[in-house]
Amino acid sequence: MSIDIEQYRIKSEPWYRPVANEIAKFEAAFAARMPVMLKGPTGCGKSRFVEYMAWRLGRPLITVACNEDMTAADLVGRFLLDINGTRWQDGPLTIAARIGALCYLDEVVEARQDTTVVIHPLTDHRRVMPLEKKGELVTADPGFHLVISYNPGYQSLTKDLKQSTKQRFGAMDFDFPAEEIETEVVAHESGVEQGLARKLVSIATRSRNLKGHGLDEGISTRLLVYAGQLIARGIAPHEAAEMALVCPVTDDPDMRDTLMAAVDTCFG
Repeated sequence: MSIDIEQYRIKSEPWYRPVANEIAKFEAAFAARMPVMLKGPTGCGKSRFVEYMAWRLGRPLITVACNEDMTAADLVGRFLLDINGTRWQDGPLTIAARIGALCYLDEVVEARQDTTVVIHPLTDHRRVMPLEKKGELVTADPGFHLVISYNPGYQSLTKDLKQSTKQRFGAMDFDFPAEEIETEVVAHESGVEQGLARKLVSIATRSRNLKGHGLDEGISTRLLVYAGQLIARGIAPHEAAEMALVCPVTDDPDMRDTLMAAVDTCFG
């Protein structure tokens, strides 16, 4: 079976602003063949970090957005019927193991526990992928690396990883960066000047203080970039903030009024 590896390669360097020692730790984990678990809130930079590390390490990247309907066959592969008869089609996890890619399972807790257990043979010294239906044992390429992520803020008894899964990974905590770093990120990614980016970050900081007091989640760095992009394209700051920062995070009228008051304070 021929696999087009080039379609999974990151063609140009993704911009990533290091916050601490996360790059060196990931590189050490990759060298040690230690699977990595990234934990942090939505929109704080986990996916961008994985993309950057795939580029930095020169490895293809295969990303899977996990969901509750995903089956083990969706990850591993299945037999399909076509005009020529029955054929086997590898799933993304198997393809990654064959070609030595970084396989990124995003929001892995959204998948059922009976689905996520299929990753176990790839996360210990064996580094193999049994294809039971096909009668094949795939040995992972030396460049294969498994990365999973999830948002601990959304954990529940029904959506959590088994301890037998968690303890197969090294873990790295991600969070929203310090205000100066986040300002730099927003300015770079959106194209707005630093002063305006700083005001957007100030709004987000206030919203994050409301988490658990009317908001399930504060305004993410991703949303700040969206707001900056709207402003850079001529949308008035108040309107951009309402569209990208306030409306996406809450439908509660009182909470919207609270957030818009923060917008008024920052933009006058």
